[in-house]
Amino acid sequence: MTTETIAGTAAAVQSDITAMLRTMLEEDGLDDAEITRETTFHDDLELESIDLVTLAGSLREHYGDRVNLALFIADLDLEQIIALTVGELIDYVAASLHADGQV
Repeated sequence: MTTETIAGTAAAVQSDITAMLRTMLEEDGLDDAEITRETTFHDDLELESIDLVTLAGSLREHYGDRVNLALFIADLDLEQIIALTVGELIDYVAASLHADGQV
């Protein structure tokens, strides 16, 4: 797998995740929030645990069983969950897709 393939996958995943988050934020009236790789779910986007459950459902619906946000979060401690960034989620999803041979 080439570096261009990996970078292309990460860019596509970032676009997908950003769209999912925009939809969630619009429902909460926070649709003007900036979303970058450094954006945190807790502090910047003010997402609660129920929002992560919603995001997990969106990820599973879009990518299928190969992306399991609950399993990813289960391996993190509380401080890591609070500090979780959009970029870390993008990297996890891209790695999951590569590991499954879907890219």
